[in-house]
Amino acid sequence: MNHLRLRCTGKCLWMGLQTRVLAMHRWLAGKMIGKDIPERLQHKITEMQIASEKIIGWVQLAIVIALAALYALSPKAFPDGVSFEPVPWFLSGYVLFTLLRLYLSYRGKIGFTFSLLSIFVDMMLLFGLIWSFHIQYDQPPSFYLKTPTLMYVFIFISLRALRFEPGFVVFSGLTAAAGWLLMSYYAVIHSGGETITRDYVEYLTSNMILIGAEWDKVISILMVTGILATVIARGQDLLKAAVRSDAAAQDLSKFVPAEIARQIKEDQQSLDLDKTETGAATILFVDLESFTTISEALAPDQIVKTLNQYFAVAAAPIHEYGGVISQFQGDAILASFNIPRKNPEHGKNAIKASLEILKRMAATDFNGRRLRVRIGLNTGDVTGGLVGITERVYYTVHGDNVNIASRLENLNKETGTRLLIAESTMNEAPDEFNFSLVIEKNLRGKSKATRIYTVIDAETNAAVE
Repeated sequence: MNHLRLRCTGKCLWMGLQTRVLAMHRWLAGKMIGKDIPERLQHKITEMQIASEKIIGWVQLAIVIALAALYALSPKAFPDGVSFEPVPWFLSGYVLFTLLRLYLSYRGKIGFTFSLLSIFVDMMLLFGLIWSFHIQYDQPPSFYLKTPTLMYVFIFISLRALRFEPGFVVFSGLTAAAGWLLMSYYAVIHSGGETITRDYVEYLTSNMILIGAEWDKVISILMVTGILATVIARGQDLLKAAVRSDAAAQDLSKFVPAEIARQIKEDQQSLDLDKTETGAATILFVDLESFTTISEALAPDQIVKTLNQYFAVAAAPIHEYGGVISQFQGDAILASFNIPRKNPEHGKNAIKASLEILKRMAATDFNGRRLRVRIGLNTGDVTGGLVGITERVYYTVHGDNVNIASRLENLNKETGTRLLIAESTMNEAPDEFNFSLVIEKNLRGKSKATRIYTVIDAETNAAVE
């Protein structure tokens, strides 16, 4: 029974220790990346931290080069008979370590353990150099306590702030404080306590040790560490919010035009569904021919796959020529040129996009079959804006000129064409294409006849298909 209790107690202690170690690891190295943010955002933060590790490596290399230069320029005063110079060994070892760190940072291989080791090596180098000064200048250990090189410790501590994780800053500061306490202890013990003084003037003008001054240095290190860690901890929420906001804008741009997503992100006020934009634009309406009949022979998953492939083929030219897709309506696409994205040559670019859509559709195999489309183009004043309720919105363009583009697309059935262009759009680029009048017709809702054109293919001398 006692044996079982001991085993249970030991297991519980071990599990408790593991929990504490994991908690410490989480605080030191993983606080920025946790379950409170989606995985796709974690990748963004990880990329930022990898970039920070590269910066840290280059700054460390610059520091060791600066220290090496200072050592090379400083006078040497080693005692007679002393041939060993510790500083070059410290610097050489640190150069090798820094180069290794740079290599690993560019490979994205710097983990939790190596980050802690790097902090320890930084401090060991610094305090090793400082400790060697009393040998180099043939002075008692108390001599190195007054060296200004100690200021480099604040550089090493602040470097850890680049990862934006307070745990590494705290570990760096505690390591530095412990290191200086050991340096001070060594100086006191080496002198047997005979160099301790309470006279500040004597402390400054001799190799005497003022205990209070060394405590001041330790307290300064800890205070700077605490302030940096607090600032980082407070800034983490802002950074996460910024990353979330950026990701949300990217996600939103999949449902509304990128320009509208950016406006929503940058707008200082709440979402305003009454905010619209009115102006001249060219509307492109494209629809699949006989897709209802085709879909009857397809399984549901094949219908979705075919539609997505068609949308990808048709959308590419629209984007290439500066158009903005407002809606996918069943198997139709509604796009606008010049609203919301400015496009000074919107009429010409809409025609170019339409011709390219026809060309690509004719050259693409859609799951073993060819698909054909009909396109209508019209230019005039339209209004763009968000539609829906606050909880669910989408962007679209409104107005009679949008309806005309849709009617022209449908009119292709009657005229036997693939592309019909309103006179208003033709007038936007009268000399760019070989236009041919197809029909002059009173469109539904219009009291005046509309002249409707198509483009003639130079090779076939027939309407484009």
